[in-house]
Amino acid sequence: MKTKLSALLFAAALAVSGLIAAGHASAADQAQVVGPVNKITLAADGMSATAELKDLKTGETVVLTVTDELTLDKFKDKRIVEGDEIRARYLKASPHTAQSFRKTAGC
Repeated sequence: MKTKLSALLFAAALAVSGLIAAGHASAADQAQVVGPVNKITLAADGMSATAELKDLKTGETVVLTVTDELTLDKFKDKRIVEGDEIRARYLKASPHTAQSFRKTAGC
């Protein structure tokens, strides 16, 4: 019985360490942008949207694809509108897919 328990604990520890390592590897593939929203375009099916932000640090325009339901609901309800300052994390791969999309004021 003790052998099975120790094997189970070892397997769980191994799985957790693998998840932690995977989280650190994906952090290199992410970027962050802070700036105002220039344009929001909802898809016809309502399952995605594109948001165009102006990066305050570089002045460049970043176009993000948003797919999470909470943010899409905020777009539909006009809780996030053009002109709002946003802090977003996104995947660097093309198209830039938003992982986090929030108002800087903490809405």
